[in-house]
Amino acid sequence: MSRLSDISTKAPKELDKEKIKGETAKLVKRFDELQYLLYAESKHAVLVILQGLDASGKDGVINKVFGQLNPQGVQVTSFKAPTEEELKHDFLWRIHRHAPEKGMIQIFNRSQYEDVLVTRVHGWCDDETANKRFEAINHFEQLLTVHNNTMVFKFYLHISPEEQQARFKERLEDPRKMWKYNKRDFEEAAMWEKYMKVYEDVFQNCNVLPWTIVPADQNWYKEYVIAKEVVEALTKLDMKYPQIKEEAR
Repeated sequence: MSRLSDISTKAPKELDKEKIKGETAKLVKRFDELQYLLYAESKHAVLVILQGLDASGKDGVINKVFGQLNPQGVQVTSFKAPTEEELKHDFLWRIHRHAPEKGMIQIFNRSQYEDVLVTRVHGWCDDETANKRFEAINHFEQLLTVHNNTMVFKFYLHISPEEQQARFKERLEDPRKMWKYNKRDFEEAAMWEKYMKVYEDVFQNCNVLPWTIVPADQNWYKEYVIAKEVVEALTKLDMKYPQIKEEAR
């Protein structure tokens, strides 16, 4: 694939912002209908993986694209630093526990990929271990798709360094966003090139199920891209509402 530095973080210039926002609203409404069908039919599961650097807008996607859905059918799990118990298990143990059951949409705010991203940037995981983990992740994702009818969407929110710094500044100035401020974010941002390299390695080695690189500098476009991909894929399932069985009549 292309280097991330060669991929735009912005929407195509010819797009009209207000028109796209209108399209997104229609997609979210359709998504609500499809989620209800998914829950009722209970033949498929959906896993949405959101990866991206700090301030790339993962929380915003969860709110704007998935926040209108019936909360009974949606779960969100955020993966932070492993606990002492989790570190005593294999790296996928804490992940697999949250894999979605049929009828459910599970969103991962960060995911199994943290164990081949931040760990490599900080030198906690060597290349040999990373390669073994790449293989394990591919097998894990295939297990979900083949054995549990799980649709797996993998989104990388592609933000520019300039936009990231602007959003960090917002956290210092906007009372509504100050709770998100963490001085370590600036330290992580200083390792930008290292993060780009390990992300590119992930895209190259864990692409049995493809990644979508989502331009994330403009929230209105980011939300549109994600909503469109998920809605189009769910529509193709041609789901049906279960009918009353004869013996129940």
